[in-house]
Amino acid sequence: MVVEKNNKVEDYKFKKGNLNFAVVGHVEWINFLKVDQLPKPGVISHSEKSLEYPAGGGSIIAKILSDLTLNQIHFFTSLGNDDYGDKCFKILSNMGIKLHVAWRDKPTRRGFSLIDSQGERAITVIGERLAPTHKDNLEWNILKKMDGIFITASDSEIFKMARSASILCTTPRVGLNTINNSNVLLDGLIGSNLDPGEVFSFSELSLKPKYTIKTEGEKGGIIFPGGRYKALKNKKLKVDSYGCGDSFAAGILYGMASKWDIDKSLNLAKVMGRDASEFFGPYANNNKNNWINSYMSNLNNKNKNILVENLIVFFLFTVFLVFKSLKTLSRIFTYGILKKEILTTKSNLGVDIKIKIK
Repeated sequence: MVVEKNNKVEDYKFKKGNLNFAVVGHVEWINFLKVDQLPKPGVISHSEKSLEYPAGGGSIIAKILSDLTLNQIHFFTSLGNDDYGDKCFKILSNMGIKLHVAWRDKPTRRGFSLIDSQGERAITVIGERLAPTHKDNLEWNILKKMDGIFITASDSEIFKMARSASILCTTPRVGLNTINNSNVLLDGLIGSNLDPGEVFSFSELSLKPKYTIKTEGEKGGIIFPGGRYKALKNKKLKVDSYGCGDSFAAGILYGMASKWDIDKSLNLAKVMGRDASEFFGPYANNNKNNWINSYMSNLNNKNKNILVENLIVFFLFTVFLVFKSLKTLSRIFTYGILKKEILTTKSNLGVDIKIKIK
C-alpha cells in the first residue's frame, strides 16, 4: 500500500486490524454502464461494458471496512421485499458482511451509473432511498460494542445510539437536520465539495465536528482543522470514479478507530479513494471474486454440479473397466501357464489330470 508523507509517496506493508465496525445506511441495485460518452440532449451513446451489483454509500463503506479488518462488519440497512432486495442481501452476505435488514413493502432503489472513457460518471436513481430507523426491530445494541460506526442514512435517534462507539462518522447527505436533531458530537463529517447534495457551511451545524473533510476529487480537498491537502496521483489509468468518496470515508473511519493521528488516517483515505478509481464497478476484482460469481451466475453452479456428477460416473466406469481387464488378464495368464501341461491327459507332474478351461 502507498501513503503520502511530507508530500512524498512511500510504500508500507498494511496489516489488517482487529477492530469492530458497523455501518448504518442504504443499498441500491446499480447498473454500471461503460459508455463512449455521457448523455447529451438528442445524442445516442453506446455501452461497451456493463455490470450489475448492490452498491450505494452504505454497501461500499461496509465492503471497504471488511477488507481492512479481520472482524466481520455489521451492516444495518433497509431493503424492499422484491427480487432486487433479495439479490442485494445474498450478494452482500456472500461478501462476508453481516446484514441486519429492515424489510420494506416498497421497491428496492435502483440506479444507473454511466462512466465515460475518462472515468467520469453520471448517475440516475429510481425510487425512494430506503433507510433503517430506530423503530425497526434490529439488533441495535450491537452498536455499543463498536470501535467505529459510519452512517450514510438513518434518523437522529440512531445517531444517539451510535455515539456509544469510539468513533462516529457520517456524510452531509444523511441530512443536516438529522445530524443537528441528534445533538451528538461527530468525530468526522465527510462529504464531496463538488456534489451540490453534500455542500454545506459550518453555520448550518449546531455542533462543529472534531474533523470536517470536504473532498474535491483529483484536486484533493480541505480538512478542518488542517487546511488543504493534495490527492495521490493514480498509479494506473483512471477507470471509474464511482465509490471513490465512500472508499475515502471508510479509510478515515478506519484510521481514526485505530487511534492513528489525522495525517496517517488521511493518507490511508487517499489510497482507498485513489485505488477505487482504477477499476470498473463498485468493488475491486469484480470479475474475480467468488462471492460475486457464485451468485450472479447460477448457470455456473449448475455446470459445476453436472461436472462433479460426470466425474463420479467416469470414475466408477473406469473402476469397472479396470476390474474387468484385470479379470480377463488373470484368465489369459492362467491359461498360458497351463497350456503346455494340458496338451494331453498325461501330465508331466506324474499324475493323470483333466482340466477343462472355459
